[in-house]
Amino acid sequence: MIDKRHKTLGEFIIENQSSFQYTSGELSKLINALRLGAKVVSHEVNKAGLIDILGAAGETNIQGEHQQKLDVFANEKFIQTLKNREIVCGIASEEEEDFISINSNDEQHQNKYVVLIDPLDGSSNIDVNVSVGTIFSIYRRVTPIGTPVQLEDFLQPGRNQVAAGYIVYGTSTILVYTTGDGVNGFTLNPALGTFYLSHPNLEYPEDGKIYSVNEGNYVHFLQGVKDYIKYCQEEEGNRPYTSRYIGSLVSDFHRNMIKGGIYMYPKSSINENGKLRLLYECNPMAFIAEQANGVATGGRTRIMDIEPTELHQRVPFFCGSKNMVDKLKEFLVKYH
Repeated sequence: MIDKRHKTLGEFIIENQSSFQYTSGELSKLINALRLGAKVVSHEVNKAGLIDILGAAGETNIQGEHQQKLDVFANEKFIQTLKNREIVCGIASEEEEDFISINSNDEQHQNKYVVLIDPLDGSSNIDVNVSVGTIFSIYRRVTPIGTPVQLEDFLQPGRNQVAAGYIVYGTSTILVYTTGDGVNGFTLNPALGTFYLSHPNLEYPEDGKIYSVNEGNYVHFLQGVKDYIKYCQEEEGNRPYTSRYIGSLVSDFHRNMIKGGIYMYPKSSINENGKLRLLYECNPMAFIAEQANGVATGGRTRIMDIEPTELHQRVPFFCGSKNMVDKLKEFLVKYH
């Protein structure tokens, strides 16, 4: 049981308000709105086997992927929660073709923040009770306040993020986030409906022993990635490393950040641009990784320096412990 002396997420936000780049209080309210959405989705995920919410919804999303019923539910709940709080001027979701412009009932278009969200990452695993999650990213709009949001408010490089985080729905529900001043994790006590600080000052170990990649696609990978995987498997020094791949980005990322490791989703002959979405998955995870003493790269370019060109842009993604990512780069530059 969590010690009652542990800070709640609400207390932590108030105490650390001064660490936010902008201290108007809106960002705090926005994170609180995401906290509420997380509790609603967590409740639904945890009873998924008891109600008719497992399985495919019978439709595909803008990515051409089959939507699960929980995909649709999570998408609707997070959008509804953010709209109801009247603290964002726009939302972009991995499940929606276009961004959503939101007007405040009191003063039109006066809100400063936009949210980009992957409502339920790894949802193809939900039927077999494997951990899934939510990923979110927050930016200040770049178009003038008082006007409707535009596409350029969402197509910002990751270095412009003011906050990012993820929620893991597993054996416990954990919300991890950063506002650019370190990374902290909060575990939900379902009996009280309260998140408590459980993982303060999360950081990647500089070295790790875990590599996470879908080795079923090995033959389609670039030669540099193949060579690095072989390096991970060699019996030399601290190796061989352990292969661990869940297929839910939030779960693989969370484990590697705590234990030390590298996550890889490279481009390949079947996914020429990579598979993960820059705005909904890579940028927020890169922000968290860098704030936690880790590294995130597309191969040659820092993830957060990539200039987005479209809402659903895909890029190769490698992130994790600094020394492991640096070693990967040595293999990549030999060929590419």
